[in-house]
Amino acid sequence: MLQIDLRGRRALVAGVADDNGFGFAIAKCLAEAGASVCVATWPPALNIFLTLIERGKIDDARRLSDGALLQFERIYPLDAAFDTLSDAPAEIRENKRYRDVGDFSIEGLAARARADFGAQGLDIVIHSLANGPEVRRALVDTTRAGYMAAVAVSAYSMVSMMRHLGPLMRRGGSALSLTYMASERAVPFYGGGMSSAKAALESDTRMLAFEAGRRWGLRVNTISAGPLASRAASAIGVVDQLVTFCAANSPLTDELTSTEVGNVAAFLSCDLASGITGTTVYVDKGYHAMGIAVAGPVPRRED
Repeated sequence: MLQIDLRGRRALVAGVADDNGFGFAIAKCLAEAGASVCVATWPPALNIFLTLIERGKIDDARRLSDGALLQFERIYPLDAAFDTLSDAPAEIRENKRYRDVGDFSIEGLAARARADFGAQGLDIVIHSLANGPEVRRALVDTTRAGYMAAVAVSAYSMVSMMRHLGPLMRRGGSALSLTYMASERAVPFYGGGMSSAKAALESDTRMLAFEAGRRWGLRVNTISAGPLASRAASAIGVVDQLVTFCAANSPLTDELTSTEVGNVAAFLSCDLASGITGTTVYVDKGYHAMGIAVAGPVPRRED
């Protein structure tokens, strides 16, 4: 019988700060398949996340099918806006939420992983990172700084992670990111350059698949997930309406769950998907296949 078997594999999931989003669900599904899991967390959220774990506040979410709790082999600080620590301005490095965590850059993350696990210590890298400081602005009203920030954190960080972490991954490994259909279709209210960032991420997935495949023997894919009412997605302002609208207009009309995305991530990370790379995989109940709306009001935000 075919099984998703990740025993003996080590995963690093970047972008986990609570138990509510795709990153956490992916980490849990990888663990269910037998992988050991490390996560990387935005420094301002790091102490809160550690406290949630220490006090058992997310034990129910961490419960695996065998009754054990999901354990993180390492929890690293990461601000993916910075390739190196010197890239971070002094006011960031000296901020009380950053100054005691060590090197929180992408280069720093790679250095810690190498120190902890050696030169070939990773098998799976998950990029579950996105941020657009002006996401609530229409694209036409987005500033240059806001646009570039969205692309830097939501797309370029994947390029940087592959450059720094690719050499630490064993041949046959898998790298995976998360995208959204706004990369190819207009989604009102998903502004601030985030739609452009997701388009860049998908384009980069194809090029990185070629380069990482030839250089290190790695696969690179991205999952285009449907909307999920996570804490992070609440920044959009109409996410609950998007969830309802997509469910009403998709071939499968139940709402998407984070576990469904996590299961596909686990599949793409295992040997059963050894022939899949450079691909955008839709996990959205089929919404991407629809040409017109068939039910429900168009999402509307009151500003």
